[in-house]
Amino acid sequence: MNLTKLLKPNTVAVIGASEKEGFGGDTCRNIIEYTKDLKNTYFVNPKKDSVFNYPCYKSMSEIPVDIDMIVICTPQKTVESLLIEASKKGCGGAVVFASGYSETGTEEGKKAEKSLKELCEKLDIALMGPNCAGFVNYISNVYPFAFISKKRDRKGNVGLISQSGQLCLSLMESQDMKFSYAISAGNSKVITMEDYIDFLVEDEDTKVISIYLEGVKEPRKFIKSLRKAAIKSKPIIVLKAGKSEKGKKNAASHTGSLAGSDKTFDAIFKKFGVIRVDDMEELLATSNMFSIIDRLPEKPTFASMNLSGGETGICADTGATYGVEFPDFTEDTLSKLREQLPSYASPNNPLDMTATLSYDADLYAGALRTVMNDKNIGAVIIGYTLLFEIADPAIYYMAEGIKRVIEEGNSKPILMLPFLENTRNYEYAEKLRNLGVPILPPSIYAFKILKYLADFIQYKYEDKILEIALPDENDLSSTKALSEFESKMLLKRNGIPVGEVCVVKNEIEALEAAKKIGYPLVMKIESSDILHKSDVGGVKLNLNSENEVISAYHEILVNANIYKPDAKINGILMQEMMPKGLEVIIGVNNDVQFGPMILVGLGGVFVEIFKDVSLYPAPLNKKEAYKMISELKAYKMLKGYRGEKPCDVEALTEMMVKISIFANENKSKLSEIDINPLIVYPEGMGVGVADALIVLKE
Repeated sequence: MNLTKLLKPNTVAVIGASEKEGFGGDTCRNIIEYTKDLKNTYFVNPKKDSVFNYPCYKSMSEIPVDIDMIVICTPQKTVESLLIEASKKGCGGAVVFASGYSETGTEEGKKAEKSLKELCEKLDIALMGPNCAGFVNYISNVYPFAFISKKRDRKGNVGLISQSGQLCLSLMESQDMKFSYAISAGNSKVITMEDYIDFLVEDEDTKVISIYLEGVKEPRKFIKSLRKAAIKSKPIIVLKAGKSEKGKKNAASHTGSLAGSDKTFDAIFKKFGVIRVDDMEELLATSNMFSIIDRLPEKPTFASMNLSGGETGICADTGATYGVEFPDFTEDTLSKLREQLPSYASPNNPLDMTATLSYDADLYAGALRTVMNDKNIGAVIIGYTLLFEIADPAIYYMAEGIKRVIEEGNSKPILMLPFLENTRNYEYAEKLRNLGVPILPPSIYAFKILKYLADFIQYKYEDKILEIALPDENDLSSTKALSEFESKMLLKRNGIPVGEVCVVKNEIEALEAAKKIGYPLVMKIESSDILHKSDVGGVKLNLNSENEVISAYHEILVNANIYKPDAKINGILMQEMMPKGLEVIIGVNNDVQFGPMILVGLGGVFVEIFKDVSLYPAPLNKKEAYKMISELKAYKMLKGYRGEKPCDVEALTEMMVKISIFANENKSKLSEIDINPLIVYPEGMGVGVADALIVLKE
């Protein structure tokens, strides 16, 4: 469906217009308050001749022009008949406030919603909601929004989409944020969150997309929009609910959305350069920062200019905590700063300028210019707490100094960092905003946001495979685990080396296999009914003689029979005893919405203890695989720790890519893969598959 008539209508009719408090009356108040020209807005109510002294039509048929979009403020039972009537007037968009649909959890509500969706598809009407608060198009002054808020200029370039009406209103109430669109999506049963995202990615008036997300209904549309945004370098900032088990349940019950695996969303966002924030303050402040700065830094490095040693220390410590890089100034910069700063100042980065220069616009501009010209610096942080009531005049001179440097051109991004949360002086906040200088929240939030900025400018979509192995059908409710031998043979048939391995069914076969494989060797129970073999005495390692082979053969069978007498035993699996190396795990988990996710981490028993893993969507290339590995805490061990030889990371990345290809090609029938441990040997010596488990859909 086309969203133009919904979000950019030329003519609007409000059905159920009223002067009472409530959705009908409050929508009319908003439209009258904010819409500059009401000549294309029509109020409809069969019981009224006027609303707030504006003429009111008895029905849509009386309106003398075609209607692009209607706002239905009447109860659920009236909605479908009104949509049919509106379609005769050329209507292509509708906002429905009414509740009583699937969010109730009743069969009646679900049927009503299904019927509504089918009708809109038949009439080709793009419907927002139902059970929503509406939207605001600040670019065209279209205001079909049901919640009252204080009047102020909110026109800007942040496109907001929220699956919560109250959170949408809370963000709109912030004087810091300015919008192109604010959309309270509601149930999103006709036009979905994914449709709104795609619209804003394409919208030229929207610089930043800010989302409160509870779940995704259409993964293909979602990924398509994220891919577009990545290529356009348009920031998408998401507050995603559902990190906790309770959060997932609440999200699902609130909108009927599929919450999905939270770690999967992290992986998806990582692949497409989406910024995930942790709370509303971060959502607001991060969106605000991206919306205000005129251009992104060319380098992910910062200089901090402060008026005191205390502020400088906070910047240094908090910056280090959140991974914000403060590079050393060049010798040329240091030399100039020594001339510009008082003799008792020590020019370092972060910089304690002392307060002296802040009372002289020329001197302040000179120091700022010096720091900004340093080739090591990508952006400059001004440390200053802007109070509501200005007692200290320093900001007058600082703001003037900042203005002079910016107006000279070729300046790098400048951001202001307060050290306490205070009500900010509106006049100077606006002056800074107009100069392209955002005011960040206090330090802990600020440095998290600066790290988001640094990560965003380092993201290169050219280094990624901007695809997701979305399965055509992914019902994983019924699955079947393969035995280790079956798993390894399946991997081998798909070009993944698994080493020499065989299954024997008696002592004679065991001894013949031992001669062929060579000592030392490993013997394991071969059964799809016994997956955790070592836990039940089903594995014997480092066997070096015929007697040990015979003994191990019988002992494994006895242990397996004690553990699970009814298990189907295929025999005993035999393979070489692999030399020692670093044990890692490569796994695949097929997400119900987004398909196979590749996992890598420290292997063996340590994967359960330390949970040091990285997750990423299939397919992936070697650069993506290496990035996953470099994010592990165990990465130091792979690179050679305390005199140990570096591991063959190249071979590990190649194995990850091969597993990724296998997962991609089998995305609709694969449930899980667990290669644990995969032995990684020193550089140039490759990797070895010690154990493997594949689970398929039945």
